[in-house]
Amino acid sequence: MKRFLLACLLLAATLAVPAFAQGQFKVLVVAIPNRYHHDYAVVAKPQFERMAQRHAFDLDWSWNTAPFDADLSAYAAIVLLNTPGDALKGKQRDALETYVRGGGGVVAVHRAMIFGPPGDWPWFEKLVGRAFRIHPMVQTATVRVVDAAFPATFGLPARWVWTDEWYEFDAPLVEGLRTVLSVDERSYDPTRIWPGQTARGMGAEHPVAWYHAYDGGRVFATALGHTPALYDDPLYLEHLYGGLWWAATGKGVEPASPARSAD
Repeated sequence: MKRFLLACLLLAATLAVPAFAQGQFKVLVVAIPNRYHHDYAVVAKPQFERMAQRHAFDLDWSWNTAPFDADLSAYAAIVLLNTPGDALKGKQRDALETYVRGGGGVVAVHRAMIFGPPGDWPWFEKLVGRAFRIHPMVQTATVRVVDAAFPATFGLPARWVWTDEWYEFDAPLVEGLRTVLSVDERSYDPTRIWPGQTARGMGAEHPVAWYHAYDGGRVFATALGHTPALYDDPLYLEHLYGGLWWAATGKGVEPASPARSAD
């Protein structure tokens, strides 16, 4: 009898868990392996699952674009984890546009910032905000916090030694991009690239993470995150979650102070 009562109590406790486990918002991570980014997800998935537990949000993970064939409105943010826009086809593109126009948030990570041929999907190009140009070989460099008031920088030092694939970009495609992090090209060799290719760097202003409001939604983009080992780094995960939190909620950014009138 005692065993029966104990079993009933355990069952009741189990059934009661979902009421308390419901997260503060829901996130979809789309991680599609590709030629140059296929082994990162083995490390990234458990880290995102721990992130969801730590920060009390619900997480759906997809290895393909199937979620874009359904209603996306339940998600506060969609993370395109090394998943570029040209992975979406036809009505899937319409679904993402509808989602953003409804106030949804998007986080574009690394490879997601490289879209297809110019003009293939202009809306997505503007969502990312800048067009990828080229990148040199992976190197260690110094990252500088440009916007210390944005959540994706809260856990980072003002100057950060980081090893990654330093994407170069063309001029902004939209107005209103706010740079979060930049890389100091004096701390690495922007021309160190494979035979037959040429990279020249971007100069003194070389953004590697930014955010903006776009078409009714919120977009955070970070070029960091090329190698799998980076997903084991607590600072990188804090960087990702800060941007994700803002994309999902719009919170964490202090409003600009009103201009003071002259005496």
